[in-house]
Amino acid sequence: MALDAATLALTAAELKATLTDAKIAKLFEPTRDELVLTLRTRTDTYALLLSARSGSARVCLTEESFENPETPPSFCMLMRKHLTGGRLLDVHMEPGDRIVYFDFQCTNEMGDLVRNTLCAELMGRYSNLVLVQNGKIIDALKRVDFEDSDVRQLLPGLPYTTPPKPARPDFLLVSSASIVAAACQRDLPVADALNKTVAGVGPVVCREAAWRAFDGEHLPANELTEEQKRKLMAAIDELKEEHATGGTPCSVTDPSGKPIEYTFFRPQQYGEKYIIKEWPSFNAMLEGYYAEKDRAERLRTKSKELHKAVHNMYERAVRKQAARQEELAASGKSEKLRLYGELLSANLYLAQKGMKSITVPNWYDEGKEVTIPLDLRFTPSQNAQNFFKNYKKKQTAARMLVNLLAEGEKEIAYLETVLYEVESASGEAALNEIRAELKSQGYLKYYKQRDKRQKPADFLRFTSTDGFEILVGRNNAQNDKLTLHTARGKDLWFHVQKAPGSHVVVMSRGEEIPDTTKQEAAELAVIYSSTYKAGTGAKVAVDTTEVKNIWKASGAKPGMVLYEVYTTVYITPRDGLEEQLKKK
Repeated sequence: MALDAATLALTAAELKATLTDAKIAKLFEPTRDELVLTLRTRTDTYALLLSARSGSARVCLTEESFENPETPPSFCMLMRKHLTGGRLLDVHMEPGDRIVYFDFQCTNEMGDLVRNTLCAELMGRYSNLVLVQNGKIIDALKRVDFEDSDVRQLLPGLPYTTPPKPARPDFLLVSSASIVAAACQRDLPVADALNKTVAGVGPVVCREAAWRAFDGEHLPANELTEEQKRKLMAAIDELKEEHATGGTPCSVTDPSGKPIEYTFFRPQQYGEKYIIKEWPSFNAMLEGYYAEKDRAERLRTKSKELHKAVHNMYERAVRKQAARQEELAASGKSEKLRLYGELLSANLYLAQKGMKSITVPNWYDEGKEVTIPLDLRFTPSQNAQNFFKNYKKKQTAARMLVNLLAEGEKEIAYLETVLYEVESASGEAALNEIRAELKSQGYLKYYKQRDKRQKPADFLRFTSTDGFEILVGRNNAQNDKLTLHTARGKDLWFHVQKAPGSHVVVMSRGEEIPDTTKQEAAELAVIYSSTYKAGTGAKVAVDTTEVKNIWKASGAKPGMVLYEVYTTVYITPRDGLEEQLKKK
């Protein structure tokens, strides 16, 4: 669902009413496609999100907490230079187009008052943020040069021009009679004909007009009767009137719980299984609709490079392990080399140089004959010695391969935990901790000039129903710190059995831990593991033991511990438990 001009106009009107005269206190760029402005009025503080991401371009107030990058991008620095401290004078729209203008009164380097306009162009994959002063571009989030477009360039110093407008009329500005007349010239279903005829609204508005006019019946536009045309005009006028009176912000959720649509009216085109939700404002609607989707996209973008690197390491370790197993299987044939050497040594008198093979009785197998291949370049005695040498090499290789296979299994298990950590990382700080861990283990290169020491993140902290503190490690380094340094002997430790996951510890305070707390800690161990799939109802094995029973082998990878005295419980975690325990 793309934000259309009709819904955007109502959102901009809300922003104007709320933010006029507010001053910019902070400004940062959490991702390359987003800008967040903290604005303060006399009574309140608001966070304004301007997103130029192609799949979720929008402007709206947000309550989400964003992670501020340690090193601000160059566009962010330029925005801070020109906008920080500026007072918002006006919020207005480009008529019929998805462009919102934010006019700020700012002070330049000379101390003079200037008017800077931040243009939010929200047009799908062409979305952009452009800062303009006196009609000229200061800079754009996504610069467009002459190679990118020969129609419109967005470069510092060039005059700012709006994108070319579609030839179709604006749904909100032209009469319903002219809309229907133009649509009825097309050999298409009514909804599609309307969508091809007008601009300024999305397909959901066109479908709604057709639905309200014909109760869901799909009719060809070019075959409508005069009565049907009047019904369609009435439906269009009804939607226009609803928009003119401020609209009703609504979103639509499909039967699986996935948000699929939002608009400025309460839609009638969906079945009973679809959930229609009314929101208190258009800003709240956009924030609620896109919040989860954008959070996942933000993290996916940040973690993509690291995930790819770790996945490649994991695949390489798996391939190396398979090659070693093949080599070990081949080394199992070394006993035949020893047999050939012994039988040939015992029958040297029968062999002569130049023979390709010799057949001799095998006294280890009831005297059955064995044919031994010979190398023409060597004497029979040298052939026998070569068999013994190759036998010893194979035996030595087999002993080394057994050790290498054990190390390979540990490496694969470790990289599986790192992959899980990357996939479940909560933000950039968590990803940086994982990078630091991989550098300490020699998997990634370390650059002193470039790498800054990260402030370590705290454990995830929960409080059980009985009031006991439950700590959860966020990554392997934290798992080690929690289990080996923070927890004490009688504290209770939990971990999913034979799968990557967080270490979970109940801090006992020297008291007996109730069963309710043990159950909740075991559920958290499942929730923060690679085995967890919400809503499946599957039971997962969780090992639990006292911390005093856990130790770390010499040279073991981060997060890898050993324990012998333990019990196993089978757990199905309750949905929303972690949120419930966080609030306590």
